[in-house]
Amino acid sequence: MGHPPLEFSDCYVDSPGFRERLKCYELELDRTSRFLKDVIRDGKDVIGAIKGYSLAVQKFSQTLQAFQFDFIGDTLTDDEINIAESFREFAGLLQEVEDDRMMLVQNASDLLIKPLEKFRKEQIGVTKERRKKFEKESEKYYAQLDKHVNLSSKKKESQLQEADEQMDKERLNFYDSSVEYVYQIQQVQERKKFDVVEPVLAFLQSILTLNNLTVEMTQDFLPYKQELQLSLQNTRNHFDSTSEEMEELMKRMKQPSQIVKMHGRATIEGYLYIQEKRAFGVTWVKYYCKYLKENKLFVMVPIEQKPATKQNVTELKLKACIRRKSESIDKRFCFDIEAYESEQIQNRQEMPQRDKHSLLNEVGFKFVRKCINYVETKGITQEGLYRTVGSNIQVQRLLNAFFDPKCPGDVDFSSGDWDSKTITSALKFYLRSLSEPLMTYSLHRDLILAAKSENLDFRLGTIHLLVYKLPERNREMLEVLVRHLLNVCSHSAENLMTPSNMGVIFGPTLMRAEEETVAAMLDIKFQNIVVEILIEEYSKIFSGPPEENSAPPVPPPRVVPRKRQPITISKRPPRTYPILQMQNPETPPSCSPPSIPSPCTPPSIPASPALRFLSKPTVHQDRHSDSDVARLVARMQDGGQRSDAMATSNGETGVAINRVQSFQNKKPPPRIAANKEGDGEVTVKGRPPSEKQSICRPPTRPPDPPNRAPQKTQSTPTAEES
Repeated sequence: MGHPPLEFSDCYVDSPGFRERLKCYELELDRTSRFLKDVIRDGKDVIGAIKGYSLAVQKFSQTLQAFQFDFIGDTLTDDEINIAESFREFAGLLQEVEDDRMMLVQNASDLLIKPLEKFRKEQIGVTKERRKKFEKESEKYYAQLDKHVNLSSKKKESQLQEADEQMDKERLNFYDSSVEYVYQIQQVQERKKFDVVEPVLAFLQSILTLNNLTVEMTQDFLPYKQELQLSLQNTRNHFDSTSEEMEELMKRMKQPSQIVKMHGRATIEGYLYIQEKRAFGVTWVKYYCKYLKENKLFVMVPIEQKPATKQNVTELKLKACIRRKSESIDKRFCFDIEAYESEQIQNRQEMPQRDKHSLLNEVGFKFVRKCINYVETKGITQEGLYRTVGSNIQVQRLLNAFFDPKCPGDVDFSSGDWDSKTITSALKFYLRSLSEPLMTYSLHRDLILAAKSENLDFRLGTIHLLVYKLPERNREMLEVLVRHLLNVCSHSAENLMTPSNMGVIFGPTLMRAEEETVAAMLDIKFQNIVVEILIEEYSKIFSGPPEENSAPPVPPPRVVPRKRQPITISKRPPRTYPILQMQNPETPPSCSPPSIPSPCTPPSIPASPALRFLSKPTVHQDRHSDSDVARLVARMQDGGQRSDAMATSNGETGVAINRVQSFQNKKPPPRIAANKEGDGEVTVKGRPPSEKQSICRPPTRPPDPPNRAPQKTQSTPTAEES
């Protein structure tokens, strides 16, 4: 129950009841003053925390911005370009959010702190001054009254008149201070209803505006996020396939046969110690040497550089090399070499070196066609087709039986002895076992260069041209295989095998490099791209050779290093919003209360008496000006119905004050309950549809990162299942 009003007439009576009511007002005033003091203190703490958080996020953003990816190789795939630019995109997004947050922080004092401090000083402070004056005049009045009552009647008439005049003067002063105090204290009680709530509402509005802006940026970020997740997944798939090949290469290089093969190469290189004569005797100097057997060229690179001297690479053409016998020198592994140029023989010590089916014939075509026919008739919808590996024993058994010289091709695939995994693994093994890959060693470099091009038309045109440079039987086999892979990918909803996945599987199979090196392993990702293009552009590539007079488009020369960004979130079109700012204090406030924005739609500008619309300025303003914060507040657009205004027939607005619904008192949606006794009828408990409020749901969570293979689409649940 509220306080009873203070009547001005009670000031003249000054009854104990009046004093008691006045005391209640004073207690409420003190409680409000303490409350405002706490709100100001806690508000400053909140602003400081927001500022500290924003500075930490900006530092994190700067760290992301400063990092630069370095990749192995001379060319990046489109997916790697997206990954290389991702940190810069992340930093730009975070910086954009924090710029708006810092504008909120810089102007939060004007929105919250200063208005509350002003009310506490100008309203509560003035009221306390009036209270002191009232208490002082009251004390003087009652002291004068006691003195006047106790005045002796024997005083002279002039003295009594003077005392009466003084008493009337004190009474008027007391009445004036009492009326002014009562007026002021009631004014404070009434003004705090809007002068205190309005700044808190504006501050809360700015915070919610920033949150709404973050939601909008999240919506803008979702397409970029999904594209980047696909790039990350493709890059992970490429890494997995390359890692397996590189690990096998490392194991083969460890074998003794590989070490012997390295010594038997036409070019051999390693470290040698060369005996040189110095002023104080003979010393052994370390060199890195390379010998080219074809032209007998011996190259020496000094390792121990002498200070202040420039040592060049020495090239000698050898005439003879003779091993030094152990009894002629006290060291092992020594030999003498004789060069044509100097005709000098030098003693050298060598350091021990460290560890540094099939034809494309009719039987092969028959095998491939039978494998494809079996897969397309019985296993094309099998999940993970061609990715799942069959048993090695069964694969070898199938290949040995089919390519048996006595009865080649005499194997019944439908006998039940072979499953899909065995047949698909046997097909891949056969293609890998060809003496030369299906797309030949001679075209390997050109195909890789085409895949590395950033011009998509050049990629397709060049690959189209190179396919028709293959031998006829190779092109025929490639067309049969790619047509089958396209058919498999058309059922990707069931088997989860996309052109990208097929490229990872068949890239190294159809385009292996002639020499197995680490550089060749790193080019596997471009082999995968070639196979992916063959599948996706099958109808154009295999419909016929390119026209003779239409050469593939040549990309223009690159003037600067490539800075391509296939996907980006930093170039969104800027949004335009109306601007809000605090109203001029001299303007009389409106009586309409602020409306609460609907939680399910973008809320609009509250009809606050201290806020008004302005047109957007055309000149650039300071980053932390008042209008900037007003611009943030204005970004929340109203999707709900305002309860404080209703249109009249002549277009004017009539004011209708309604109670604002509380955020906490939201009624749950009506439940659906089944009738236990009846025949399964469903009854809905709640208000009729005409009175039913719309259910506002929060935004759906962002989608999960894509898996290694696409997942099966789930059917939409019915209302009963929900």
